[in-house]
Amino acid sequence: MDPLKKRRRSPLYIQLKEIIRAKIEDGEYAPGSSIPSENQLAETYGINRVSVHSALSALEGEGLIKSVQGKGFFVVGPKVTHDLETLGGFHQTLLDSGCGQNTKVMIKAIREAGPFYSQVLGVEENEEIWYIKRLCMFDGEPVALEELYIPCKYISGLEDVDITLFDIFDVYHWNGIRLFRGEQKLSVSRLDPAAARLIGIKDTDAVIEFTGVIYDEENRVIEFSRRYTRKDKSEYIVHFKKQ
Repeated sequence: MDPLKKRRRSPLYIQLKEIIRAKIEDGEYAPGSSIPSENQLAETYGINRVSVHSALSALEGEGLIKSVQGKGFFVVGPKVTHDLETLGGFHQTLLDSGCGQNTKVMIKAIREAGPFYSQVLGVEENEEIWYIKRLCMFDGEPVALEELYIPCKYISGLEDVDITLFDIFDVYHWNGIRLFRGEQKLSVSRLDPAAARLIGIKDTDAVIEFTGVIYDEENRVIEFSRRYTRKDKSEYIVHFKKQ
């Protein structure tokens, strides 16, 4: 790519900022994806790193990108509002708490739906679905083990999104999916020894198991989830009122 036009009156960092903004708006830099490093941008456009840093800082100030220490800059994408009463569930509650929540992704892969998940998700047995297994942390301690099953045909770009930095609800929003309702079931169960070790408990300890299904406005199943939560790290409140 040609260097920036240094003879123009517009400062170089503003020129670069507008180039990056255009790439974000055109989808070249997709929501959730990383953009080139400061060194790469400086080399590509033939300007110094100070100008590059100023451009990226300005874009971050506008909410278009965010910096992650040790990883670089990522495209934020359009914002989405969550309704915790109906769709957010346990994981979204942690996200909004602001108390040091983070997620460790154990598995993020595409697989066939198979007999069981084809029925749950309303797809053919041989259709591809995303399988995500992640460990939910709270203040540095493991709190829950979560599994998500999502039909591939409804979302694109997930392979390029770091889901430790962006919530899966954001990915749905970026794909034009409007979540409408959810169903969740609570039960008490136990984990196998390997899974129990992941969340720091014994396999004889009981966990709270949530299974949930989320639908969009077209009544399509967008997600089936299981969450195994440590009972010593969680409490739940049910709201009710007289009709």
